[in-house]
Amino acid sequence: MVERVLVTGGAGYIGAHACKALRLAGFEPVTFDNLSTGWAGAVQFGPLVQGDLADRAALDRAFADHQPVAVMHFAALSLVGEAMTDPGRYWRANVGGALNLIEAAVAAGCGRFVFSSTCATYGDHDGVMLDEDTVQRPINAYGASKRAIEDILANFGMSHGLRHVAFRYFNVAGGDPDGEVGEQHRPETHLIPLVLETIAGTRPFLTVHGTDYPTPDGTCVRDYVHVMDLAEAHVLGLRWLLDGGQSRAFNLGSGRGFSVREVLDHASVVTNREVPVVLGPRRAGDAAMLVSGSDRAMRDLGWAPSRSTLPQMIADAWRWSQGKGYDS
Repeated sequence: MVERVLVTGGAGYIGAHACKALRLAGFEPVTFDNLSTGWAGAVQFGPLVQGDLADRAALDRAFADHQPVAVMHFAALSLVGEAMTDPGRYWRANVGGALNLIEAAVAAGCGRFVFSSTCATYGDHDGVMLDEDTVQRPINAYGASKRAIEDILANFGMSHGLRHVAFRYFNVAGGDPDGEVGEQHRPETHLIPLVLETIAGTRPFLTVHGTDYPTPDGTCVRDYVHVMDLAEAHVLGLRWLLDGGQSRAFNLGSGRGFSVREVLDHASVVTNREVPVVLGPRRAGDAAMLVSGSDRAMRDLGWAPSRSTLPQMIADAWRWSQGKGYDS
């Protein structure tokens, strides 16, 4: 019998790629998603259960109907700007939804939990290579809510034996090389797809938010990781738990940071087109530099970010952006 994994947010960007990786690894992903930001068309590798994390009864039914061996939890609000202006929404949705899910998993006897956390739990550590021992001091409600969920998972581990893997990852980019799923948000907020929309002419210009950061060229520096590398890490984390591994946090990144200006330059080379740019002020809550040390994932899980070069990620994203995308 094929083992099932309940994937919350499986209709979203990262969740859909994780579902493909699960299917390729021999699991059946069961997507649980309210489709508020996800796409029904992205659910291609297993069944869709349309439901909301706030609905405990719907979660209980999903566990009873599908008997998953584990949970992969991606569903969350994730816009830094919105988290700064409306923090209460982030605490209610992210922490409240995760708590409902964790309690439903424990009640159903599902004791393995793979959690999509974030490097935003670290906050702003200028010029520091971030590893799992770096002090976590988030500077916005998005990062703080994810940090709180990590704490809740640890509490439930002590009280109920729930074992978890928390992946703190950096900027995710690229798309499925086969073109079955890709990055498509409503609204779009991620840098690389915004750059590509501008290059394609569907957006008049790209606003660079801040040019006075303490970085080599004054723009924010981020570590980019290919979405399929990320998805494969989640499967490795699942196998870690299935093999009896203990709860652990892992960073996922390429280990190299690129500034906004460098992303623009690479995008111009890949597409052979220029990017119209307008310079704007900093956004509240944006850290100057976030770069990952991912040695633990490489050592313990055998993970390798083999696709995570900036030209490859931009090329895969550009290919997806030229296709039909999702219409539902």
